[in-house]
Amino acid sequence: MPPANLELPDAVLWDMDGTLINTEPLWIAGETALVSAHGGMWTHEDGLGLVGNPMAVAAQTLADRGVDLPLDEIVDFLNARVAAGVAASTPWQPGARELLDALVAAGVPMALVTSSYRVLSEPFAAVAGCFDVIVSGDTVTNAKPDPEPYLAAAELLGVPIERCVAVEDSRSGITSALASGARTVGVEVFQPVEPRPGLVRVADLTELSVERLARIAAGADLVSPAR
Repeated sequence: MPPANLELPDAVLWDMDGTLINTEPLWIAGETALVSAHGGMWTHEDGLGLVGNPMAVAAQTLADRGVDLPLDEIVDFLNARVAAGVAASTPWQPGARELLDALVAAGVPMALVTSSYRVLSEPFAAVAGCFDVIVSGDTVTNAKPDPEPYLAAAELLGVPIERCVAVEDSRSGITSALASGARTVGVEVFQPVEPRPGLVRVADLTELSVERLARIAAGADLVSPAR
């Protein structure tokens, strides 16, 4: 719990892929398989370039690289591949499960805010068992990097976005969270997190705690030591 002079955030808003669970290798493997099946070449760096992008962008990129399928079929293939991998074993990021449990114990509301579609986000949310609302990529008009997903999450929770802390790992997700007005934490997973005004950068979720999230919500932890 935070010191008496610090209030808990009104809510913590979580990205999913890369931030809470290590699904990026599953996405890249699915992309590689699909492009290869259609006679093309897809590298790890190509996959990293799609991290955090909406599914529609990923599908169009693969189509442009020679995947001769309707865009919705590309989306369905990728979602099925990743969902199967997550179902086999939930690939939690270091410190993720423990931090979620600590926030539940502290009574902090939480939202899952992801570019992934409901076919993947809802089963994960059921496993996590701690999210009050889910905002998926197929439930918003404008996906990340637009601020709409985070604004929608705060509205569903009935809390001011300025009193929320968003936790992200991708450039587009960080852009979305900062633009929404949420206090924002950037976790360096697959993409470097560049300094931005108002952004707290951490190497992984073990650097966060309920107390630190309270400090971030209060605007008292905007400079990360040694980063």
